[in-house]
Amino acid sequence: MVDIRLYSLTCPAESFGRSSCAARLFLPPTNEDGRQIVTTADTSAENICWLRAAYPDARIVGSDRRDVLTRLEQRFGDELAVAAVDSLACSNPEFSARVVLTRHQAASLFLLAAAVAVSFWIWPGATFRFIAMAASTAFLAGASFRCALAWIGGGMAPNSAPDAGSDRTLPTYTILVPLYREANVLSRLVEALLELNYPRDKLDIKLIVESDDLETATIGERLAWNLGFHVIRVPEGAPRTKPRACNYALAFARGEFTVIYDAEDRPAPDQLRKAVVRFRNAPREVVCLQARLSFYNTNENWLTRLFALDYALWFEVLLPALEALKMPMPLGGTSNHFRTSALRAVGAWDPYNVTEDADLGFRLAQSRMRVAMLDSTTFEEAPTTLVAWLKQRSRWLKGYMQTWLVHMRDPVRLQRRMGWLGFLSLQFFLGGTVLAALANPLLWLMFLWTVRFQSFTSSSPVIMTISSFGLLSGNALLTWLAVVAPKRREWRGITPYAFAVTFYWALASLAAWRGLWQLVTRPSYWEKTVHGLSRFDQSTP
Repeated sequence: MVDIRLYSLTCPAESFGRSSCAARLFLPPTNEDGRQIVTTADTSAENICWLRAAYPDARIVGSDRRDVLTRLEQRFGDELAVAAVDSLACSNPEFSARVVLTRHQAASLFLLAAAVAVSFWIWPGATFRFIAMAASTAFLAGASFRCALAWIGGGMAPNSAPDAGSDRTLPTYTILVPLYREANVLSRLVEALLELNYPRDKLDIKLIVESDDLETATIGERLAWNLGFHVIRVPEGAPRTKPRACNYALAFARGEFTVIYDAEDRPAPDQLRKAVVRFRNAPREVVCLQARLSFYNTNENWLTRLFALDYALWFEVLLPALEALKMPMPLGGTSNHFRTSALRAVGAWDPYNVTEDADLGFRLAQSRMRVAMLDSTTFEEAPTTLVAWLKQRSRWLKGYMQTWLVHMRDPVRLQRRMGWLGFLSLQFFLGGTVLAALANPLLWLMFLWTVRFQSFTSSSPVIMTISSFGLLSGNALLTWLAVVAPKRREWRGITPYAFAVTFYWALASLAAWRGLWQLVTRPSYWEKTVHGLSRFDQSTP
């Protein structure tokens, strides 16, 4: 059963009227000749009935949608901007990454570091051997966990969905598209959205731009003028992150369901219809659907091919296995479909977390809600240069660290809410990813050091053997996973690149250490990925 009592819908300071005005497109009542006047841009029968029930003595007047939206943003923009940042931290501070480390966590880490330093001082050899063995064992355990998931997920058939039925029965669907300096890809984005096989009058499309991004806003307004899109300008403020922008725009969402797409995304045309069917046939505790992600520029260079293998493993194998086991899963950064009411109920996205998607997946699990996979693919653009890839991966791994620290503030409560499988999912799938990336280069250094000098291990060849076995077997298992990952899409052409995955994980380790440094120095800094640089313009690899 879904339990949302753990969460409040909004901060206590937020007024119900403001939320309703934004979502139902009407202006606060005014008085004219002693009678209330309510101006609305939504003159549907359902909305008129709602307004008459809320304001029985008022006269309801229709108005231009664009004018109403502009006046709502002028009236409530500052309040909504504050709520976009403070809502989660105000209502549920234990789930906010505004504070990276609690005092208890900082004290625990300090004591652990002190204990390790003292142990090295007194028993250097024994301490080195213990750390090497523990790290190798943890590395191997994480790789083995992923192999177990791959064995489960690899044998699962995609879910087949019936037709969504008549257009009349389809609900309004909100599409949130956060944009920042994306003027170069806006035209292609609009084309992709127009290709969606969904009634135009039931699409509530929000192009979300930062107030100082005048070029993107200007082009967005021009493209949206005749298409019924809504360009939302987010007021200046900190932190300047994608989740803050989405929180601001969510106040204006009118759909029963909400999906988030990135600027370069190309979702399958029938994705929204499939999502509606999946939601209607799923239990109520399934409040989010994660579509599969892939790249349209897979074959651009060696880096995009390795990244495609990474995505294939994640979205084709591992996440379906987590769903089958009813374990929490970290969401991808795009193509997340939500029941809008549930998204609001859990406080939406954390504006301070730079992988707000992964955090939200586990936060949903803590409220006894579930995420399921959607058998539909969204194609996006893989970074084409090592610098761009490194920046993006550093942000992801920094966000994984933030998410792990936030949810591990009270391990007992976490286990009680998510169960042992959920607890292990957080440790192995999220924490293990970070630990493996951080530990991998250190394990190789220890391995090469002991092979060359044997100074710490000559008295204990068994420990050296165990440590070496853990490191080499772990990397062998990760290579095997990369080999089997593309089988579902029959990407035989890129399978040989799986044997270079050890070097790919070395790059991930560099990104992890870079992310750790940023976690200490700039925890909420959003390092943007530039889009529109690929030479490829195909919808499939």
